[in-house]
Amino acid sequence: MSVVKNVTLVGHASKGKTTLSEAMLNVAGVTERMGKIADGNTVSDCDSEEKKRGVSITSSVLSFNYSGAKINLIDTPGLFDFALGISEGLRAADTAILVTSSRSGVAAGDEKAFKAATKMNKSRIIVTTKMDDERADFHKAFNGLVDEFGSTLCPVVVPVVSGGKIIGYHNLIDDKSYSYNGVHKKEDDLSDDGMIDELREVFNEAVAGTDDELMEKYFEGEELTKADKIKGLTLGLAEGTIVPVFALSGLTGVGVDLLLDFIKDCAPAPKAENDVECDAAGPLAAVCFKTLADPFIGKLNFFKVVRGKLSQGMSVVNARTGDEERLGKLVSTLGSKQTDLKECVAGDICAIAKLSTFKTGDTMCAQGNVLTLDPVDIPNATYSMAITAEKKGEEEKVANAANRIIEEDPSITFVNNTETRQTILSGLGEQHLDVCLSKMKERYKVSANLVQPRVAYRETITKKVEVQGRHKKQSGGHGQFGDVWIEFEPCDSDELIFGERVVGGSVPKNFFPAVEKGLREAMEKGVLAGYPMVGVKATLFDGSYHPVDSSEMAFKTAASIAFKNGIPNAGPALLEPIVTLNAVCNDEVMGDIMGDINKRRGRVLGMTPIGDGMQEIVAEVPQGEMTTFSIAMRQITQGRGSFTTEFARYERCPEQITQKVIEDSQKEE
Repeated sequence: MSVVKNVTLVGHASKGKTTLSEAMLNVAGVTERMGKIADGNTVSDCDSEEKKRGVSITSSVLSFNYSGAKINLIDTPGLFDFALGISEGLRAADTAILVTSSRSGVAAGDEKAFKAATKMNKSRIIVTTKMDDERADFHKAFNGLVDEFGSTLCPVVVPVVSGGKIIGYHNLIDDKSYSYNGVHKKEDDLSDDGMIDELREVFNEAVAGTDDELMEKYFEGEELTKADKIKGLTLGLAEGTIVPVFALSGLTGVGVDLLLDFIKDCAPAPKAENDVECDAAGPLAAVCFKTLADPFIGKLNFFKVVRGKLSQGMSVVNARTGDEERLGKLVSTLGSKQTDLKECVAGDICAIAKLSTFKTGDTMCAQGNVLTLDPVDIPNATYSMAITAEKKGEEEKVANAANRIIEEDPSITFVNNTETRQTILSGLGEQHLDVCLSKMKERYKVSANLVQPRVAYRETITKKVEVQGRHKKQSGGHGQFGDVWIEFEPCDSDELIFGERVVGGSVPKNFFPAVEKGLREAMEKGVLAGYPMVGVKATLFDGSYHPVDSSEMAFKTAASIAFKNGIPNAGPALLEPIVTLNAVCNDEVMGDIMGDINKRRGRVLGMTPIGDGMQEIVAEVPQGEMTTFSIAMRQITQGRGSFTTEFARYERCPEQITQKVIEDSQKEE
């Protein structure tokens, strides 16, 4: 059986991940020619939305063989709106390849991806691609990477530069230079501008530092063999003490063979997780790291098998639900192409069709040996809009389409807000929601629109008033009569506080509950803009009744009249929800973030350094001002920041906001 290597391409958008994946497939002999993003014919970007937009929006699993190794390559999106793809790739892979540009330096997405891979204890490789560009500068790029990511970086394949031009590549593992004709290399005696000697010293020192025996050999001046170097790189990569750096061109494929050779020889094999050994003979344990939900081909769940093996027809258990299922067809994927598998053993990756209970993050187990593996780290949705069906009567179609899309993209949420009577679609940004709507239209033939979500305001009173509510109606036979005097006053409560101090039986006790019920129903719609009322204490203190015509309904109606007559004179006021904001940003933009919070009528409560050049800002901000904060946060921090919000309380609305809310409510009526 082939040795399995699971690797994922990560990094900032437009730095060459998909182009590199095309080159890797071509150099490995899997494809006859390299596809181009602009032509919409890459193996990785096979979704119609990706072809239309010219960017990766989902992770793509590319399984292929190379020189006796089975490589499962996961290409991930770089745009922050589609960060779920990176989480999927990192969950399934053992090695993360950070793809950076040799001409533009380290970007925010590179920093985030490298930190995420480090946090998850993944082995890390860095590729500086686009070396074919005349503006490429490997040495400047390498020094920038070291400044950002530290001294564990180790050059492995570097360009041979002569007269300011790249004439070949030097592999420091075999210490040989190569010139290229297309993707085909030949060993060549190339002279350089003098940088390789310096890089060779950095390389040898890093490799020797991984092992006592190698270190001793190095200090004694003995030359390290190719086998020594592979041993040291393998150890250092697995332990995280070495981050190999490769120079290459994904566009032309030059140098890609050296990266593939390194993956085959040095990248770590799948290892134990959660104290579960990667053993093909053990009881089954596999994690679902990705789901595709297509109306034509059905649902496809992707699994990394951590222990045991999968085969068609076997019975398995979903650890989350406890449900048992029988496995259908197993396939390996190369973008949209599927190849049937007889089995999938520990360490390998496969996809399974038509599972009914499994979703992203679930653990698949053997019967009688149920356990839970680490799930996929699903990004929190931070950008919300209200969604409405374009055509009346298609609300259910929209809901069904949204739920199908959420099956494959759980970073989207779709919830009904009963208070504002809106359905809220939330995701990671404007483009994320735009893609969601586009998929609804293309896949499920239903169109929807997005509008700003309403804010769940409240209304209250600021003054004490006494008011009469009298209901008298005579229409032949028994009439209706109810008469109450009620005192309304402000209080600190989320709901009505009802009391009575009736003396002399002016209102019989058996009508008290009806009075309270009438008031509670009236509180559901305030007098300013129709929002629910809070902070009201109502005390029934007098009234009158008729021995024949009085009834519970009459007193309930009288209480409602008292409410409508009294509340407008009790200083009604609008309250807005305030949220506690926890925003994490890089030091240098902290002032800009605080300025943005102030513009949103927020109050900064404090700042705390949290390491790695990051600050946490705690503030209180009106919820109505937070709609576009995720967009501003991303722009100001260049994607480095993150935030969470939590409801804190209601506060009095400024007069200008109150007037606008009242005007908007009158337009809707």
